[in-house]
Amino acid sequence: MNYTIRKSVKSDMPQVLDLINELAIYEKEPDAVEVTLKDLENDGFGENPAFLCFVAEIDNKVEGIALIYNRYSTWKGKIIHLEDLIVSQKMRGKGLGTALLNQVVKYGHSIGVKRINWEVLDWNEPAIKFYESKGANVMRDWDVVQLSETGIKNYLSKI
Repeated sequence: MNYTIRKSVKSDMPQVLDLINELAIYEKEPDAVEVTLKDLENDGFGENPAFLCFVAEIDNKVEGIALIYNRYSTWKGKIIHLEDLIVSQKMRGKGLGTALLNQVVKYGHSIGVKRINWEVLDWNEPAIKFYESKGANVMRDWDVVQLSETGIKNYLSKI
């Protein structure tokens, strides 16, 4: 199978959004995606992009993505966060996930990051096994903490 791993361009964003929606269905949250095509186009491209996205392309179709952004660790310094690594269901098990993760690791190394972070759902055993097979440490003793948009508004109303 021939594929290309490359940085995304603005015209890839409709296919990227399709994969994001496919992931939401897989993760049992089909109505959770709020990001729009316009958001992806505006936030990912321009003077100060909020993210960088690598795509796996086969026959001019985006079949996988790895979306990353910069973070900073008070313990380590520069790190990147892998927000999502998504491969279309029909292309899983064909090496695209590995190729995308390889690209993320190469990119992180090239810009001198000290760590690459991401989360995985505790029930997603195929993903956990995949990440562990690559040498990643799945830290099961840490909990993800989030403050949603509503949570932010409620918080602000109390200070």
